[in-house]
Amino acid sequence: MPADRRNLAHRRTERTDAVALPSVRDVLKVEALRRGEPEVLVGGTALDAAVRWVHVSDSDRVAALLDGGELLLTTAAGWPGTTGALVSLAASLTEAGVAGVVLELGTRFTVVPPAFAAACRERGLALIALEREVKFVTVTEAVHRRIITGQLDALQERQRLHELFTGLSLRGAAAEVVVQETARALRAPVVLEDLAHEVIVADAFDLPDGEALGGWVDRSARRPAEWTRVPVAARGTHWGELVALQGPAHPAGRATVLEQAATALALSRLAEPSDRWERLRGDLLLGALLGERFVAESDIEARLQASGFPVHGRALHAIAAGPAVHDVAWHPQALAERFAEHGARCLSAAVGPELLVLVSLPGGRRLPDEILSGLGALAVSDAAGSVEELRSALTVVRRLARTTGSGEVLRVAEHPLARLAAELGGDHRLRRHSTRLLAPLIRHDAANGGDLLRVLRAVVAHPGSRTAAAAASHLSRSVFYQRLALISELTGADLDDGETLAALHLALLAHRS
Repeated sequence: MPADRRNLAHRRTERTDAVALPSVRDVLKVEALRRGEPEVLVGGTALDAAVRWVHVSDSDRVAALLDGGELLLTTAAGWPGTTGALVSLAASLTEAGVAGVVLELGTRFTVVPPAFAAACRERGLALIALEREVKFVTVTEAVHRRIITGQLDALQERQRLHELFTGLSLRGAAAEVVVQETARALRAPVVLEDLAHEVIVADAFDLPDGEALGGWVDRSARRPAEWTRVPVAARGTHWGELVALQGPAHPAGRATVLEQAATALALSRLAEPSDRWERLRGDLLLGALLGERFVAESDIEARLQASGFPVHGRALHAIAAGPAVHDVAWHPQALAERFAEHGARCLSAAVGPELLVLVSLPGGRRLPDEILSGLGALAVSDAAGSVEELRSALTVVRRLARTTGSGEVLRVAEHPLARLAAELGGDHRLRRHSTRLLAPLIRHDAANGGDLLRVLRAVVAHPGSRTAAAAASHLSRSVFYQRLALISELTGADLDDGETLAALHLALLAHRS
């Protein structure tokens, strides 16, 4: 029977609510105990043992009466004096799961027996000697009061967490909100990862993203002991894990907090479309890039890498489509499979009416035409070698996507003037240049339902061939030349002059962006 009680005790002391219990180290700070001038003979990690209760006994058979987790207060009045018996006593106390031994000197021993101290040290059992007499009842009351207070705090915190995460579930809170609240509760970074250890959502709390998420996939795969993690699963389906990095103890237990959060995430996952998390990954990362919601480039790099989008030693491309074409080809999973066939990784998001894709290709490779086929009208950036270049490229292709024609794939590298106009899109001087040159044509078209701007675009698109320009304008040659004459008259521009055509081309690009 005693053996059964000890086994049950071990299971009890390993509960997640053990964090609500004081450690031996905490008990040493109790004033009633400090009056005895405690001397730690076996400390270190042994002092971290949780104290579930305080037991007072001088019997050498006390181990049979213990359930584990007790701090034993004793004068050792009934203890044996032989070395073998003292070593056996230390072994029985360790086997019983005792948190530590506080031995008051003077009644049985004037010094702690070396054999007993050595046996405790060998077994990692905390041992404290009291040089002065103390009232054990006063120590017991003080420690028990602390234990009960801690358990009450833990119950109250569990109730608060239950209300928090139940409320989030009932309101249909997004996964990023649940992760953010979990990080706040634990005061530590929290990450929702998929089964490949790639980050879906992360809140680094008070750490830079670069520190919290650097080398994430490899670090998480090693499953560090100091991290706390629980599965996110429901109805037999395992979607990923919720991971809390090292942080302070929580009254309710770190695992308990994560379990409640994981339940909220699982309920959210069941209620949302199956691809919601994959879309969320792209939405959050592209949103961070576009909104510059990061302190340093290393932070966004770490977040991209942790999310399965390799950055270093890769050719990074930004793609933008004009007004969103909600087609199956633009589904995140379909895009991922399309680019994976060429050894590439991608992230996609819908930003207002636009569809955006980031692509990471091995080496300095150019995006193959076949990858882009069937995706509609696109603007495609040059290869970027850094996240900062990629962010700038994203801004450029977003502006250029608004100027692409149906089914056109506009590669930025092949349109240097268009790129310049996009890069300078927010510059008031470029806007003024465009207004100054085009205002007469804009006013004429608005008043007469004219097509002068369209004709001028055909001219600058085909500067070496009036025939091709007329065909692109869908006008007869005679009507086309009439339009040219009117454009020259209204603007005072020589349409046969190369510099003038370049200036007009730049003005048109600025006008359309």
